[in-house]
Amino acid sequence: MTLTVATYNVHRCIGTDGRHDPDRIAAVVRETGADVVGLQEVDSAPRLESGVDQIVRLSQATGLHAVSGPTLQRHTGDYGNALLTRLPVTGFRLIDVSVSGREPRGAIDADLVVGATRCRVVVSHFGLRARERRVQRQLLCQALVRHHGAALTLVLADLNEWGRARRLMDGLTPGFETRAVPSFPARWPLLAFDRVLVRPAGVLGRVRAHQSALARVASDHLPVVADIDVGA
Repeated sequence: MTLTVATYNVHRCIGTDGRHDPDRIAAVVRETGADVVGLQEVDSAPRLESGVDQIVRLSQATGLHAVSGPTLQRHTGDYGNALLTRLPVTGFRLIDVSVSGREPRGAIDADLVVGATRCRVVVSHFGLRARERRVQRQLLCQALVRHHGAALTLVLADLNEWGRARRLMDGLTPGFETRAVPSFPARWPLLAFDRVLVRPAGVLGRVRAHQSALARVASDHLPVVADIDVGA
């Protein structure tokens, strides 16, 4: 059985043409065919009458269940991560990986079921500075050790990391596998910021940036899509 997953920084649903269009992002998500999608930079719970709850809109337009993971609360609404999935969600936790003096950051830590397999999915967005990311990797490592027991663990994240794949694993518990695929900027992808990390190693199949014409304009990042072998 193959599970298709994706990680996608949607840039508040503002495209490279400057247009705000959640429905365009939803169309890209549908194009990927992913069963599980980790989203970063999503607006939700708007406090202004004219605001759009992007998580609700994306869930409705894709037919996927949504889990919200706000990291920043403003007078206009919340902002942060989200999880979209067609799989049953049996529980979730929100993890704080913020570093003092920097923009608040967090992660969604969700329990899913795929067939007979217990699956843990973590969705996160790391900071812009190297020191900040080192601390966030350590905090994520501590969270991964807690609630351990899932047969399959996925980390779907914008790690903002310029380094090689090996550096991404530093501070994480052993056994993860990832592959670098350039996904930023969307029009001319050069940097592999967006990552799918999988444990156990050996189940990660094809990994690609979804480079449709729509994806190149819907956000400043491309979605990164991966196939996972979860067995029977």
